[in-house]
Amino acid sequence: MPYSKINPDTMILRDHLAYDRTALANERTLLAYIRTSIALLAAGGTLVKMFSDEQAMMNLGCILLFLGIVVVAVGIWRFVRVVQKIGVAYKEIA
Repeated sequence: MPYSKINPDTMILRDHLAYDRTALANERTLLAYIRTSIALLAAGGTLVKMFSDEQAMMNLGCILLFLGIVVVAVGIWRFVRVVQKIGVAYKEIA
């Protein structure tokens, strides 16, 4: 862990602000993954519901639903990985 060797008591203001910016950027990235996933799920659900009689649209809808689930899973996995790397203490931020 690259940030585990840093003592928070010896950090100057610039370091604290950079640390906070990194944590907030990580949260924004997670929200972007979630937003993309919701759009994929909505598009897939719409195709499945509206074009249930056409096999091609049904297949595309199912693929989009699957991709929506995969995107949110990847986003959560990346978020957790970055949190572990930088050692963000969310109790301190809140």
